[in-house]
Amino acid sequence: MSRTSPPVLAVLAFLAGGALSAAAGEFTVDTVLIPEMKAVFGQVKSRTVVPARARTGGTIRAVHVTEGSEVEEGQVVAVVVDEKIALELGAAEARINEITSQLDNARTELERAEQLLARGVVSQGRVDEARTQFDVAANQLVAAQAAKAVVEQQAREGEVLAPATGRVLTVPVTPGSVVLPGEEVARVATGRYYLRLSLPERYAADIAEGRTVLLGRRGFGNAAAEEAERQGRIAKVYPEISEGRVIADVEVEGLGDYFVNERTLVRIPVGSRSAVAVPPEAVTTRHGIDYVALSTADDTIEVAVVLGETFLHDAGPRVEILTGLRDGDKVLLP
Repeated sequence: MSRTSPPVLAVLAFLAGGALSAAAGEFTVDTVLIPEMKAVFGQVKSRTVVPARARTGGTIRAVHVTEGSEVEEGQVVAVVVDEKIALELGAAEARINEITSQLDNARTELERAEQLLARGVVSQGRVDEARTQFDVAANQLVAAQAAKAVVEQQAREGEVLAPATGRVLTVPVTPGSVVLPGEEVARVATGRYYLRLSLPERYAADIAEGRTVLLGRRGFGNAAAEEAERQGRIAKVYPEISEGRVIADVEVEGLGDYFVNERTLVRIPVGSRSAVAVPPEAVTTRHGIDYVALSTADDTIEVAVVLGETFLHDAGPRVEILTGLRDGDKVLLP
């Protein structure tokens, strides 16, 4: 053993010396607060869900959207046809033709009466009577045209329009369905999507607006797989506790392709704990063991440590040290 020990010690000294010689600074170990994260399910909600309603009763002639379709405000989503409107429109046109004929006849009578008055054959009263009949026919024509315009507007109201821009959630009708005025033809989710959280009452004091939450992988997989890339913010905490649950809304970017009412894993801060942490670059791993280089008054030594979780601190990423360090230790940074 005496022959092999010096080479082994030399190798260890070389490794330790090489690691320490690259030190470029010191980091004073201090106790920091690590947020305690609670994994819960969040449900995707839309800011508003508005119905597209039929403005007139009748039979659905055509449906132009399906569940999941993207619609613009004012876009036609369905067409409602009332057979009586076509009959009313025909009657209005016939009435206009009738009054137009009466108006032409009244115009002819007025012109004839004015010519006879010029010759002295008829009195002024006859001319006034003909002019009155002409004015009555002209007013009747205006009223008939207005009545036709009302029927045409009723026909145009058969087009069911999207009330806002968004995504169609449900279409509870099919062509051939009979609907009444005001009946729902489609439901459109508008506005931005957000996450609705329902938390146990014991976390009520720890939930606050503005705190950061971490959104996990979509679905029911590992919640920590993509948390660093998807962060959200608690936008609203409702002041009422219902059935022992606290309700909170979280704003997260990039929820546009999620389904409304889809559930996904979310980790939220519900408290904090004290821990000793160092920058990740201060830790070196050899043969499966983690080491941290300490600067003492007399020398530089390496200490084996047990690592905890990695988190993001205000000054940058940190890794928790469970054992091996304490407050005030000076750690060498490479």
